[in-house]
Amino acid sequence: MYPPLVLVLAIFFAVATAIAALSSPLPHPLDPLSPTELTAVRSTVLAFSLVASRPISFHYVGLDEPEKPDVLSHTNAAAAAILPRRAFVIARAGGLSHEFYVDVTNTSAPRVVSHGIHDGPGFPMFTTEEQVAAGQLSREYPPFRESLQRRGRALTDVGCGVFSMGWFGKNEARRLAKVQCFIVAGGTANYYARPLEGVTLLVDVEKLVIVAYRDRAAYSVPKAKGTDYRAGKAGPPFNGAVPAPGVVVQPEGKGFHIDGHIVRWANWEFHVGFDMRAGTVISMASVHDADADLWRRVLYRGFASEIFVPYMDPEEEWYFHTFMDAGEYGLGVSAVPLQPEADCPANAAYMDGYYVDADGKPVKSENIICVFERYAGDIAWRHTGVAGPIAPITEVRPDVTLVVRMVVTVGNYDYTLDWEFKTVGSIKTVVSLSGILEMKATNYTHVDQIRDDIHGTLIAENTVGVYHDHFITYHLDLDIDGTKNSFIKNTIIPKRNTGVRATSGAPTPRRSYWTVLYEVAETEAEGQVNINDAPADLLFVNPSKKTKVGNEVGYRLIPAGATATSLLANNDYPQRRASYTKKQVWVTPYNKSEK
Repeated sequence: MYPPLVLVLAIFFAVATAIAALSSPLPHPLDPLSPTELTAVRSTVLAFSLVASRPISFHYVGLDEPEKPDVLSHTNAAAAAILPRRAFVIARAGGLSHEFYVDVTNTSAPRVVSHGIHDGPGFPMFTTEEQVAAGQLSREYPPFRESLQRRGRALTDVGCGVFSMGWFGKNEARRLAKVQCFIVAGGTANYYARPLEGVTLLVDVEKLVIVAYRDRAAYSVPKAKGTDYRAGKAGPPFNGAVPAPGVVVQPEGKGFHIDGHIVRWANWEFHVGFDMRAGTVISMASVHDADADLWRRVLYRGFASEIFVPYMDPEEEWYFHTFMDAGEYGLGVSAVPLQPEADCPANAAYMDGYYVDADGKPVKSENIICVFERYAGDIAWRHTGVAGPIAPITEVRPDVTLVVRMVVTVGNYDYTLDWEFKTVGSIKTVVSLSGILEMKATNYTHVDQIRDDIHGTLIAENTVGVYHDHFITYHLDLDIDGTKNSFIKNTIIPKRNTGVRATSGAPTPRRSYWTVLYEVAETEAEGQVNINDAPADLLFVNPSKKTKVGNEVGYRLIPAGATATSLLANNDYPQRRASYTKKQVWVTPYNKSEK
């Protein structure tokens, strides 16, 4: 038995930190770092004498959460005051990745409690500032200007962006990235539809120099006409009849209450946090048992841990498009302010967030998370009794849910990330993909011209929507009615037998049925599941807690939507980097260091 950590993979296959507290004077142990604490972290790191190199660039600052047993023992404000407040910091200085733990329990006297150098492979995520600066390097680069002249383009016609370059077997000492460009002139806001295909720059994002340049081939730039997505300029289906507006009416006001970072609604209570890498973090989710009049834990901590987006074009300008959106760009940093009555309904409440810029200064993002009750017209439960002495009887329970929403825009894609809490005691995660395809320019204008694999679909003249995947992975630290949990696979086993007999021993005309094979995972290997292998119930149970009839108390993990796994070869470099995408569920024992 162990408290399981679950990595749940939701896949979408495509062809074509801190929240501002509202009231609590003392922080909850899991509250994100406040602007005051972030400022204290910055001054402490900058004053740290063992890092002499300058400048120091801040790439991540987030809460170093207290030990789980300490948090679980937190029951009142006095307990919160005795738990330390610490920050985990990743910074770059002198070409090295520095990791700090900074105590900010007393923001008047913060101190570094630990400092180390990360000497392994990999780099921290990009800062916004270095992306902007690297994207500007091409403007003063003579070979790039010459490439534009050969294409009849002015420098003012072009805008460039930074693309992470993945990993292909070499652990590079320099922080390198690719820069590719788009035609921003032409009257359309959709510059992703007009790539400057064939031109790629390799840049050192710390030294801000171009280290390689390649102008491989010239392709026709797709037309601007029909690409604009702005209201009044978009084509079908966004220029047709508009549905009548809906109105959410709550005569008694909102049914939820927000106290600092704690949300209470119906039979749920949970903590909402914000992290510059992970975005929304849901913690301490408990459901109220009305019969026993007690709160029963369900989820200790949950967040979207990574979004892996590999493109399927091996061409020179595309093979490295194998993005890790959380680890390379940051979901929290990329979260956008929510638009009232558009991103969220009129009955929503909003929370602000804070992260740090490259200089370590707090940056405020307003309306970064919304919370609202959803009335979708769905049914939670119903039954009509048509027989019996008091028939007919019809009982219907409408399905009202509470949604916690964040929208993340990483380049061309927009991800709407929802946590939905239901009165029946379930939690649902929903990811909705929107935005714009990443497109490739081509000289083809009609499918009849295509003879070879173009690694995508010709979606308009001179425009290919490249095949790609979105693998969205969630980290779920489940505490089902306590920390001593087990992972159960109830695999459905078909039975075929011409001599089937009923339980009573009497013969039966049935020749088949199915039953369940109950298996308790004892190792991490047994906790790995490809849900497409065999139909099974995936259960997380607390063996020490039983129902009235003796069953173990538990929750069922129900995969829904796209459940594919990666089709890449095991020895392909992007697959080696994202090897977890070969299975949808990975269950491991709790380990604080595995965040």
